[in-house]
Amino acid sequence: MARFKRMEVLNTFMDIGAIPLYYNQHADIVKQAVKACYDGGARVFEFTNRGDFAHEVFAEVNKWCAQECPEMIMGVGSVVDPPTASLYIQLGANFIVSPNLNPEIAKVCNRRKIPWMPGCGTLSEINLAEELGVEIVKIFPGKEVGGPSFVKAIKGPCPWTSIMPSGGVSPDKDNLKLWFDAGATCVGLGSQLFPKEVISQANYSWIEAKMREVISLIRELKK
Repeated sequence: MARFKRMEVLNTFMDIGAIPLYYNQHADIVKQAVKACYDGGARVFEFTNRGDFAHEVFAEVNKWCAQECPEMIMGVGSVVDPPTASLYIQLGANFIVSPNLNPEIAKVCNRRKIPWMPGCGTLSEINLAEELGVEIVKIFPGKEVGGPSFVKAIKGPCPWTSIMPSGGVSPDKDNLKLWFDAGATCVGLGSQLFPKEVISQANYSWIEAKMREVISLIRELKK
């Protein structure tokens, strides 16, 4: 069962503005990545559903997180079908993120009041997602579907739409400014927040510092 209520999750997405996305087959490495982000001010973390037995890694990390990072809202990304969504909800996921728009996932999440952020690439998909009850729409892959100019174009006729780009977002001021000036509500940060060399060197202090910097930049950009 989710530890956080639906509105609390959504408000945290909007408040923090930066959602770290990460997967590793080793639970201990994921725990250290989560802790680094937590210490850097993050309060939302998206575990990427990738690789065999990923759900077992998430289950271990989520139980650990409840004790060691109690304010961290743990969710799962790269969920493409309802059975996988159900599996992770049973393991305590507080939100579900998809690269695609599958209306059947909405039914599963809405029954349990779990926020769902589907990946969309057109205005029609975004409108359908909102009809299904989605509050924050993911655009994916963010750079390839049009980048910040796509967000700005969508916000013109649909200023009520909350958009989270993922893919093509980097943790530097110039890139973040483009997205938030265009009207993004929050952004997903993956490989550039968790560089392979940083992970291999166990340099988690770098991740903590970068997370803190990103959150500070976003707050400044949102003023």
